[in-house]
Amino acid sequence: MLHLVARLLCVYAFTCVKVVYGLDEKRFLCTAIPSDMDAVCPVQPPPVQSASVQGDELGNTVMQLRQTILEQKETIANQLVTIKELTSKLSRCESESFQKNNKETMDDVPKDSNDTIDILGKTMQSLKDRLENLEQQQMRANISGASFPNELRNLLQRRLEDLENQLLKKVNELETEKSQLYNETVAHRQRTDNTLNLLTNKIFELEKGEVGFKSPENFKISLLLRTNYHYGKVKKSLPEMYAFTVCMWLKSSTSTGSPGIGTPFSYGVPGQANEIVLIEWDNSPVELIINDKVARLPLSLGDGRWHHVCITWTVRDGVWEAYQDGQRLGSGENLAPWHPIKPGGVLILGQEQDIVGGRFDANQAFVGELSHFNIWDRVLRSTDIVSMANCSSYMPGNVVAWTDSNIEVFGGASKLQLELCEARLFDN
Repeated sequence: MLHLVARLLCVYAFTCVKVVYGLDEKRFLCTAIPSDMDAVCPVQPPPVQSASVQGDELGNTVMQLRQTILEQKETIANQLVTIKELTSKLSRCESESFQKNNKETMDDVPKDSNDTIDILGKTMQSLKDRLENLEQQQMRANISGASFPNELRNLLQRRLEDLENQLLKKVNELETEKSQLYNETVAHRQRTDNTLNLLTNKIFELEKGEVGFKSPENFKISLLLRTNYHYGKVKKSLPEMYAFTVCMWLKSSTSTGSPGIGTPFSYGVPGQANEIVLIEWDNSPVELIINDKVARLPLSLGDGRWHHVCITWTVRDGVWEAYQDGQRLGSGENLAPWHPIKPGGVLILGQEQDIVGGRFDANQAFVGELSHFNIWDRVLRSTDIVSMANCSSYMPGNVVAWTDSNIEVFGGASKLQLELCEARLFDN
């Protein structure tokens, strides 16, 4: 029967060869006959491998396929876990909310969202790391013969892009909210300061109406707190000057062990916030600063008593002199020589300016009382300085004169009645 089947296959363009696998098992191996050859079964049978070799190859193939399937199943399981983690992370990001603090006080400052932005940045980096891990898994799968499903990879890529866009949107919203809160707080503080200044001026006007200043210069400004918003301001600016004399009465309320009396006055112009500054801070001597050049003055003003202080300077050779209570205690030269004082600046009492008219530092604020702050555009004679220090005469400055109408106060600073020489006698 087998021979008959073989012959029939040969007739229909096949040739078959009998193969013996065992003692009792016989099979025919058939191959097609090429079209250009004789159909009378001339084809030589191909070399036949033994049954044991062929079985080993089939077994190895099955094992490789089984290993590939297991690796691919493991890869897909890892990817599903990653998708769940990314979805959970997105849900947590979307659930985060920031409540604006509506309690308006002078010292309230909007909460900084930098920590939240850092957390979102770290989350974004974590997602990118996971994507890189997935790409590495794909490379390993390709090397081992397992193919990474394109649909799953595209889904992960789109999901990550959506997460990145949402995180960037959240960061932008946080930045916008932070800016709005800051602007609202600044505006609220400005309104509070304006209201406080208005009330202070009203009280001052009432006091002046009841008591009455004996003369326009018989008052003082009181700066009782070391803050960055208590200060006075001279309404009039300075002209260009090639010499000057600055005189004032001051009484420091600085406590023992403090870093200095602070800044009795500062004058800043565009491009130079330290055009003229008188300052004592950070355990340094009193310093006169002109155009960022410094001279140390041998003055002692931190004993809580009234003192008369005068400073003179001339552009020629930068010569300066320092007087305390009518006595010349120090002099020098080469302090900003040939640098004329620039016009059009802002003159502040009680604060040092980091920018023109602002950015005060509470650590450099003057704490105490100021009066009779006058400026001349020349060097006064020593006899004139002694006469003012002894209360035997009063000379208003020809550039800045100490008058009620020329001085403004801000942030809780106040103007009070003062009979200066009587107060000084009481101190002594």
